[in-house]
Amino acid sequence: MEMSILAYISDHVIRYHHKFENKLIFFRIKSFLLRLPGLVVFKMVNVPKTRNTYCKGKNCRKHTLHKVSQYKKGKDSLYAQGKRRYDRKQSGYGGQTKPVFHKKAKTTKKIVLRLECQSCKYKHQVAIKRCKHFELGGDKKTKGAALVF
Repeated sequence: MEMSILAYISDHVIRYHHKFENKLIFFRIKSFLLRLPGLVVFKMVNVPKTRNTYCKGKNCRKHTLHKVSQYKKGKDSLYAQGKRRYDRKQSGYGGQTKPVFHKKAKTTKKIVLRLECQSCKYKHQVAIKRCKHFELGGDKKTKGAALVF
């Protein structure tokens, strides 16, 4: 299946190269790829830095402007019970004492947005879909804009 798609694409590249200038080739191939059935094309996810959404805080309970940031995992504590137990078990002779997981299936993580209400500072989190490329407050695409190389 993959070889036939690649051969089909390369055939179209050669045809487009003869018909158009180099700048138009990329656009034609990209639009062609997006129309292929069963082919997943990852796009950049661009989220604005502010969002007007419902605030569940006791003071608000209405739609207000929220500041958007990406959730990041905090640093692991050395003093958590599980970490202390693991370190104690690992110490001394005997090598690795617990199984190490290797069969990772997912290539992406779900993006979690952290929304902070600008009026009452109430914070809540919203998970969005999986994506490979995530951008916060990037440039907006405009209709009819020319491709820049």
